[in-house]
This record gives sequence, structure tokens and C-alpha cells, in this order.
Amino acid sequence: MTSESAVSKIPPDILRLRAANPSPLTGSGTNCYLLRGGDGAVLIDAGPDMDCHIAATLAALNGTPLRAILITHPHLDHSAAALRLAAQTGARIYSFGPPARHAGAGQEGADFAHSPDVVLHDGAQISFGDIAIAALHTPGHMRGHLCFGYRDVLFSGDHVMGWATSLVGPPEGDMAAYRASLRKLQGLPFAQYLPGHGEPVDDPAARLDYLIQHRNEREAQILAALADGTASAETIAAKIYTDIPPALLPAAAQNVLAHLIELAALGRVIGPFSPMRSSVFALL
Repeated sequence: MTSESAVSKIPPDILRLRAANPSPLTGSGTNCYLLRGGDGAVLIDAGPDMDCHIAATLAALNGTPLRAILITHPHLDHSAAALRLAAQTGARIYSFGPPARHAGAGQEGADFAHSPDVVLHDGAQISFGDIAIAALHTPGHMRGHLCFGYRDVLFSGDHVMGWATSLVGPPEGDMAAYRASLRKLQGLPFAQYLPGHGEPVDDPAARLDYLIQHRNEREAQILAALADGTASAETIAAKIYTDIPPALLPAAAQNVLAHLIELAALGRVIGPFSPMRSSVFALL
């Protein structure tokens, strides 16, 4: 459900559809956005494959032709409904592509059934009647994460959110790429971000500054923990994430692992060739 106070912050030609999939990792649910133009509509993120969400999306169209479904990234809570919505509306699916298949763990939530009709790359400009959208490749949360620029609004997916920081979980998540993507957005002229979860981000510059500083602080905490001796991402997460429920510690350990992999690439720590959350790292 979308509250009236939240809708009032969003431009009138954009309708937010929030899926009923709340959880510790999705907040109040996944946000999908319907852009309405003179020649039809465009959907930013399809949401989870839930009958009630798909029915609500079709009802919101109210007979308006759906021209395209743009996917920020192929996680099940953002992309899984795309195939059914496309089949029922004739819309084409646009994204960076399916998730890569990696050996081992760390691919929770990936949508391996995702298959776009059109593959988008960084800087792609796409128009649907009077709706013009620019695709920005922002890897980090996932290899194929895209943000979409529309007028002065950026649909930021799971890359920049106001309610929480992003999960950067290897092997799809990459901390170095995530930081680079944050810096990429700095200075771009978007007045508002509409994220994949939570409420609009009305001061994008301040949020980007915070997220960059937050990652710098986490890196410092990780290095300080390793100064006390060898440790795994799991043990470091339990030490430095002291303000989260225990159920979120595995996700926190994924973030720590992403930092450790980045630090290993920079020659500041040493660890195994194919690290996991339980792998032991040490300072160099």
C-alpha cells in the first residue's frame, strides 16, 4: 500500500506501487514505479511474483498500454513479476541482463529466470512516446545494477536508499564497484531519488556523502578488528555490527566480506583465493 503522504512527494506523473513483501531486508516492501505518458506507460521494476502485486499493477494501469518494463537489477523482489506482466500486457523487458551464475554460495535472491528482451548498457537513451529515460550502469549491489534517469528524478533501485544502506554481497556484490558507482552519481543533476525500498531521497547529495563516509568508516573498523588478529567476515561482523538484530548478521557478514575482498585486491589484507564469510583474513 502507498500512503498519501508518500505519494505527495512524488511527481504527479509517477505512481508508486509497493509490493506486500515486507521483511528485514526489504523494509516496508519493494517499490515499483509506473510512469504515465500520452502514448502509454512504463514500469520501473516489476516487483515480486505475487498474485496480489501483479493484480494491483494491472489495476493501476486501468487499460493504459504498458510499453516497457525496466528492471534495475535481477533480484527476485524486483524482477520476478516481469515475465507474467509482459505476457499479460505485451510489454518488452529491458535490463542489463541476467545474474551471473557463480560456484558456491552468496547468490540468495538472484532471479536466474530473468531474461530481458532488450539489453541496456551504461548511457543508453530510450524513449517511449513522451517518456525519455537514461540508463546508468551502477554496479555494486549487483554486477548488472542500473539506475534510470527521468527528467530530474533518478530511480535508484537498491544502489541508494534512504531507509538503509545497500547490501553488497559477493560474488554478485562488489564493494570497489559500489563505491565507484556512488562517486559516479555525485554531481549529476537529479533533484530526487526514488529507491527500490523506503521513501524518496530528497537530498541526494547528502545521502551520497553519507554512504561514502559510512563505507570508509566500516573499512576502518574492519582493519582495526584485524589488528587484533586474524578473523573471518562472520566474526568481524559480530564485533562491529552491534546495533542490528542477530537475524541480519549474515547479511552484515556479506558486506564485511565485500570489504575484505576489496582490501585484498589493494594488497592491504591477505585471505584465500575463493573467500567465504567463514574464511580467515589477516593484515599484510
